[in-house]
Amino acid sequence: MFNRLRDTLSDFVQQADLVLLGLCCGSTLFGMVLIASATNYLGSGSMIRYVGVQGAAMLIGLVAYIFLSMVDVELLVKHWRIILAVSVVFILLLRTPLGVTRNGNRAWLEIPHIPFSIQPAEVVKITFIILLSKQFEWIKEQRRELKSLGSVAMPAAHLLFMVGLIYVVSSDMGSALVYVFIFVCVALVAGIAWRWFLLGGAGMTAGVLALYFMNKLPSHMSDRFHVLFDHSFDPQGVGWQQTRGLLALGSGGWFGQGLFNGTQTQAGRGSLPERHTDFIFAMIGEELGFFGCLLVILLLTAIILRCLWVARQASSDYARLVCVGMAGMLIFQTVENIGMCLFVMPVIGLTLPFFSYGGSSIVTLYAAMGIVSGVKKRGLTKWKR
Repeated sequence: MFNRLRDTLSDFVQQADLVLLGLCCGSTLFGMVLIASATNYLGSGSMIRYVGVQGAAMLIGLVAYIFLSMVDVELLVKHWRIILAVSVVFILLLRTPLGVTRNGNRAWLEIPHIPFSIQPAEVVKITFIILLSKQFEWIKEQRRELKSLGSVAMPAAHLLFMVGLIYVVSSDMGSALVYVFIFVCVALVAGIAWRWFLLGGAGMTAGVLALYFMNKLPSHMSDRFHVLFDHSFDPQGVGWQQTRGLLALGSGGWFGQGLFNGTQTQAGRGSLPERHTDFIFAMIGEELGFFGCLLVILLLTAIILRCLWVARQASSDYARLVCVGMAGMLIFQTVENIGMCLFVMPVIGLTLPFFSYGGSSIVTLYAAMGIVSGVKKRGLTKWKR
């Protein structure tokens, strides 16, 4: 057994994407330092607990990365019915006593004896990408082109089903929007005709605007859009988080005030909100300044470009779409989170990949990158493999 484990690890080191793994680990370790600073005001006990949970999640994520690097995703997707059923049941668990409501969203599961909560919508993003990519490949095999209404209807129905399920069960519109962007990225690379993007985008925009002007959107949702165009709107309420975040981000200058020295970051609870999760980028701006923010952006950009590079080297169209979907997931969360802190995007509760605190987020990200690593491994020619 020892020899088998040794051989498996040897194969992993020789064939897996260690560059991608190094970027992920470097980002997470950097993020753990930032989390330590962001939670320092709570006391050393709380700080150690947050960093410890993030470290434990990273270790679990590393195991997931290694395991999924060994798994052929093209063989895995043959069990698509089981994958879909498990995904749906996992989300529906939010309506059981295990489901927990935070900030108006019933989006987390708290399981006894597990030190961190689990967000099903985070985990299911991976299965959504796997199934959606296979769907597009199957349609292309059947129809050869993705221009007709029939070729678009099936994946669009898949998207609407997942988005509707997540929103109805958890009211988590932020996570639902990630699914929409993933769909757009995968569909674009799959070759869907541009007219369907234009029609879909126009329809969604018209629908949202109609609901907004008819006052049919939930008040908290419409207020979050309203405050983007009028920063003076309710600065003590709906605009509080972004106002404080922008103030912290701008006060760091070029080099910041120093780790564990940020004026708002190290102040009490009434200062910078969610500084270790949603608004960690604002905390980075305050304590590490422009160059600290630039380093974080460069690390995330490198991870995204690596995913796209693996997609380009993939041995099949299906594997290529999977990697593009993973990259799309990272792109949307990165742009939305940073835009949220810059007061140009609405607050929808999305964390900064690899840097924000969140056990299920870290494990999911490493699992997703493990799948990309597996695609890279199988993109090698047979004699190299």
